[in-house]
Amino acid sequence: MAKGIIQNKDSFLNNIADKLERKRKEDVSLPTWKHQPQWQVYKNESTDGLMAAFQKNSTERNVDVYETQQSELSVTIEKIINEYGGDSIVITKDSRFSEYGLTSLFDTTQTHIWDTAAGKENIEKAKHADIGVFFSDKSLAESGTIVQFNDKDIARSVSLLPITYIAIVPKSTIVPRMTQVTHEIHKLVENGKEIPTCVNFISGPSNSADIEMDIVVGVHGPVKAVYVVVADR
Repeated sequence: MAKGIIQNKDSFLNNIADKLERKRKEDVSLPTWKHQPQWQVYKNESTDGLMAAFQKNSTERNVDVYETQQSELSVTIEKIINEYGGDSIVITKDSRFSEYGLTSLFDTTQTHIWDTAAGKENIEKAKHADIGVFFSDKSLAESGTIVQFNDKDIARSVSLLPITYIAIVPKSTIVPRMTQVTHEIHKLVENGKEIPTCVNFISGPSNSADIEMDIVVGVHGPVKAVYVVVADR
């Protein structure tokens, strides 16, 4: 199937309309909403205000939050790795590691860089890694959430399978809430640009309250989460 081509769309939609015994709508437009409260959350907040909210809400979700300058980022992450026992590490294949001066830090035998050519070996490396490290593409002040725009090199497994994940959060990525992220993705679609193959909103370590409403950490993923906020701009 050619990229970006939807096959048999008309016959599929016509069949649904026939089953519902109603005429198929050809033109659908979004309504103009009278009230849009989702845009009011932290609307006039400064960058530092968003940072403070992000840190507070992250901490409430059992996340350890560190702040640093770009010049100290490598030293800060090295200290965190030593503190959390990073004998084995997996990282995404991301040009930002070089841009932020982290290449030498992860140029070690205990670090596996995600490589699509390695196939399932990547999954095994991530499953047995102590720490996974990746960059947050967007970060939500309201909920202490980091966002991954996944593709073949920015793999979800890096944040899901290791015991601990470290999310590097450029301060400029902090926005009020999910509204701004979904709006950005919507604009990409409108402009005919490629969008991520998957978008993951991750709030702290794995949590579950499925059993008698008791919170249990680490059932479905990492036991610990660390956010390193770096003043990039």
